[in-house]
Amino acid sequence: MQQIVNFILKNKAFLFFLLLLCVSVGLTIQSHSYHKSKFINSANSITGSVYNASNSVSSYFGLKAENEKLHEENTRLRSLLYNQKEVSEVFIDSTSFDTKYKFTTAKIIKNSYSLQNNYLTINKGQRDSIKEDLGVISSKGIIGIIDNSNSRFATVISILNTTNKISAQLKKTNQFGTLSWNGESPHFVQLTDIQKNAKLVKGDTIVTSGRSSIFPKGILVGTIETFKLDVTQNFFEIEVQLFNDMTNLEHVSVIENKDKPLIEALSKSNE
Repeated sequence: MQQIVNFILKNKAFLFFLLLLCVSVGLTIQSHSYHKSKFINSANSITGSVYNASNSVSSYFGLKAENEKLHEENTRLRSLLYNQKEVSEVFIDSTSFDTKYKFTTAKIIKNSYSLQNNYLTINKGQRDSIKEDLGVISSKGIIGIIDNSNSRFATVISILNTTNKISAQLKKTNQFGTLSWNGESPHFVQLTDIQKNAKLVKGDTIVTSGRSSIFPKGILVGTIETFKLDVTQNFFEIEVQLFNDMTNLEHVSVIENKDKPLIEALSKSNE
């Protein structure tokens, strides 16, 4: 406080000059409409720039929340899409339909992709109804399968895991085979057991076949990069470039097939 007083006493002449200058400028602006309008325009311009900068900063920090809202909405729409495929064309009131697939949004908090057997960790667990053998996808396609969970978190067997086997098919012809990973590039997986009479074209889309109780039919996987015929087995070996960049993942959706217990019980009874 004493320093402030000393500063004022030391610079009292200059401070008094500034005070008189401000008073004189204020009187000039008030008494002349031209000067007043110029001052208001300048003030508005400065204020607008400040508000604009403030809004930009706020918008930047709000992107995370907006992205999460968009992901929630995409998950809701995806749920409607895949559940709609299960209903008859004559069905109208979708609000009263007991949907087959439940989609839960989640965020990846850990991801490995450089090992032979890679896993991911998501921020949802048993309290969110996340359990073993549920499918995990993103907006671009398949990610993996839930391996284990506790109350708050769950681990996912990545599609980049040499032990993971998933049923997939050619989108155009519905011919299906087994999707796996050879442990090499994180951008490619391999589709085998496609019969030699299949018509393959580079760039054709590969999707999930729906022949398991984990993934619905039609979840994107990737596109055909190369293929060759195994003459000893009469099957094609196809190199599939993934739609997902498995090295850069964040938001995902977990798929629960509500009919899965009934399907598995029936399969066990037949065995």
